[in-house]
Amino acid sequence: MHFVFMGVSGSGKSTVAELVAERLSLPFAEADEFHPRHNTTKMARGEPLTDEDRGPWLAALAQWIADHESGGQPTVMACSALRRAYRQRLREGASSVHFVHLDGPRDLIADRLRQRSGHFMPVELLDSQMATLEPLRPDENGTTLDISRPVPQITEDAVRTVAAALGRVPRARHRR
Repeated sequence: MHFVFMGVSGSGKSTVAELVAERLSLPFAEADEFHPRHNTTKMARGEPLTDEDRGPWLAALAQWIADHESGGQPTVMACSALRRAYRQRLREGASSVHFVHLDGPRDLIADRLRQRSGHFMPVELLDSQMATLEPLRPDENGTTLDISRPVPQITEDAVRTVAAALGRVPRARHRR
């Protein structure tokens, strides 16, 4: 099974997905790292991507999933996966893909984007992403988590979700 943490930029998908992958010792992919330079340059200029721009990127992500599927290795990925069609493209890599939609209020996400530094995605594209977002439908394998809570709580819910789907008991967090 493969788990794609989805949502608009600033929803916390990379942070939470990476923590889940670490806790459950699963391979992790940051979808932003798969974008061709053309895409990141375009977004940095404040221009939304087109479906044509996303095609090669989605194909590379599906291939990453397929490569791990062929080795019997479950994975965790952080990817916007805003549209149902994009999620379908990711499922071309493996039939067993579970989406974890990190969702929350626009103002919270905008504040997070404004506080971020060194990322190619400007806050000006948030409205475009929110307009593009198609929430999970009942026939899609997925879970929606509210991001209004602290990251440790969201992460614990996500770890439980992924571990249950894999039939595992999650490793306890190390407390300091």
